[in-house]
Amino acid sequence: MNLPLFAGIFVAVFLLSLGGTRWALGYLKQRAILDHPNARSSHTIPTPRGGGLAVSTVLIAAWAVLALTGFGNLPQILSLCAAAFGLAVLSWWDDLRPLPASLRLVGQAVAVGIALIYNSYEASYFGGFLPPWLDTVAAGILWIWFLNLFNFMGGIDGITSTETIAICGGVMLITAGASSALFPYALVTAAAALGFLCWNWPPARIFLGDVGSIPLGFLLGWILLSLAQQGYGAAALILPAYYLADATLSLGRRALRGERVWQAHKQHAYQRAVQRGWSHQAVVLAIMLANIALVGLAFIATTNPSHIPQAFIGAGVVVAGIIFVLQKVDGNKSL
Repeated sequence: MNLPLFAGIFVAVFLLSLGGTRWALGYLKQRAILDHPNARSSHTIPTPRGGGLAVSTVLIAAWAVLALTGFGNLPQILSLCAAAFGLAVLSWWDDLRPLPASLRLVGQAVAVGIALIYNSYEASYFGGFLPPWLDTVAAGILWIWFLNLFNFMGGIDGITSTETIAICGGVMLITAGASSALFPYALVTAAAALGFLCWNWPPARIFLGDVGSIPLGFLLGWILLSLAQQGYGAAALILPAYYLADATLSLGRRALRGERVWQAHKQHAYQRAVQRGWSHQAVVLAIMLANIALVGLAFIATTNPSHIPQAFIGAGVVVAGIIFVLQKVDGNKSL
């Protein structure tokens, strides 16, 4: 592995994301494109929304450059970039003038379908447990679900960027010693997220918006599914386990109550923690610690197949613990 090369790529993408977000901040303020607080918000002052204009542009360009310089399969990566760009355009439109949920879902299905059609790696996503056609369909459904829950979970300052960095850091740790093209793509994704985090760390000066979170969730979904195709399915589930659990549980409860699950709300565990007196920074740091543990457990799951059950049990304990703490501990008394 050429460490100086990858270090240079990381720094370049980080600086482009950092500078691009600064430009986006000025542009959004000038155009008065602001996220105004409402009953479902966790912020208290109008904040520019649309930092993804910079982050998505930098990230898609970085992926394309990596593909053009020999990292990964060129047609596959360029198809992913084209699909992510289409999602960014659709999501920016949605940020400016909310679109019907059905139209957003159709756009996401088209993007995922294009990416699956151009997938050059023939290994199954679910370890051969499903027929090939069902394996692909199930991967597509899971992918759409992931990119939506990734978007749903971006309700407080810093949480989306830190989750992205944790997932990508875990993928880099797992694939660093293998001949995997995933490493550089996880690297530049983490770098772009870190550049944005410098502006989004609590108290945030800018929000990502759907134009950022939807393409980012789409590309992260591909990274995780590709990790599963390379034989690391357990790790692909463990790395985003907190996001998967918190989003699924809260949306499941809302569905049982007959609520519209696609509408914004404040019922995720991390949102309940803010309502109980936690600061955004404290919540993000607590989730970050949980994610560090999940990265360690994901890595353990890759060292020996016999370790997978213990890694899953450990991940379950970590996720249940962080959700319990976020929902039950009073921040005014304990922090």
